[in-house]
Amino acid sequence: MDAVKFTDHGGTDVVEYGEFPDPEIGADDVLVDVKAGALNHLDVWTRRGMPGLDLEMPHVPGSDGAGVVEAVGEHVSRFEPGDRVALTAGRYCGECEYCRHGEEPQCVNYHIVGEHVRGVHSELAAIPEETLVAVPEGVDWETAAAAPLVFQTAWRMLMTRADVEPGETVLVLGASGGVGHAAVQIADYAGATVYATGGSDEKCRYAEELGAEAAINYEEDDFADEIRAITGKRGHQTTSDGPSERRRSDDGVDVVVDHVGADTWSDSLASLAKGGRLVTCGATTGHAPETNINRIFWNQLSVLGSTMATPGEIDDVLERVWDGTFEVRIRETLPMSETARAHELLENREGFGKVVVRPDSEL
Repeated sequence: MDAVKFTDHGGTDVVEYGEFPDPEIGADDVLVDVKAGALNHLDVWTRRGMPGLDLEMPHVPGSDGAGVVEAVGEHVSRFEPGDRVALTAGRYCGECEYCRHGEEPQCVNYHIVGEHVRGVHSELAAIPEETLVAVPEGVDWETAAAAPLVFQTAWRMLMTRADVEPGETVLVLGASGGVGHAAVQIADYAGATVYATGGSDEKCRYAEELGAEAAINYEEDDFADEIRAITGKRGHQTTSDGPSERRRSDDGVDVVVDHVGADTWSDSLASLAKGGRLVTCGATTGHAPETNINRIFWNQLSVLGSTMATPGEIDDVLERVWDGTFEVRIRETLPMSETARAHELLENREGFGKVVVRPDSEL
């Protein structure tokens, strides 16, 4: 088979596409004929190399993908050849105290397909049964491949960790990216008033198309100043059922979704109203920002970490993707032989939504 691969960490020049040994499936594995894969910033960081990440080389990346079941291991019971499936990326040990209590994202042995182990940007992939979900007929392969990782991440951030309620206000940073464009739609679905940031006027218009009431071009304006000005004018928020119990009348939003990291951290905290919650799932611009601790304790702020989602949460959000409630935006679809270009699209923040790659044999 052909696969995307790299043998060393580095720039986009280390990314290759070519012959690779066919995968061997274990008793709990499903062999998938991959029809499409999708990229995340995780692929960029894996390619560059992260502290503590020890990969078997050559490494096949890819934490998002979808295709048709070719064969199954002897212990597999949920799928059979011909089924349409998509990868959900996260693997849990099923044995530690967190798994036994149903808190899979906190599993002490948790790891991600494509980051810690071989990924799915290849013509064939052997995938553990537990990391697959069924894809209904009628859902195109680009959508099936691009939805799971970002939508499960955004769903858990907003619906579980931040517990957003109708009538609250939510600021989503980087609304044109994968997690960002999912978070705008989910926050709007939850009944919140949504604000967003984008790096251009075009990206801001895109965020408003997805459900944001207003979007701020952070290349031109300080988004924290703009948010305080907007929310100060709005005052106490109401819903059809009356005022939200959580909404404060002071400047700022109730929830900030920050997956950017060091470059936005201070302004994210400054954008929160008293009692507000900052929820984060990543740090693409750096993981060690300076923090004004005074602001956190004086304003009674909460900082919430979030990673991926539980199987039940994945089912909840993907049901709404499959039925069209949420839209997966695809910025570009490329052959896997052009995966280096796909990495550049993410690194240069070009376009809106997800970047999809398909095996050259599928095009």
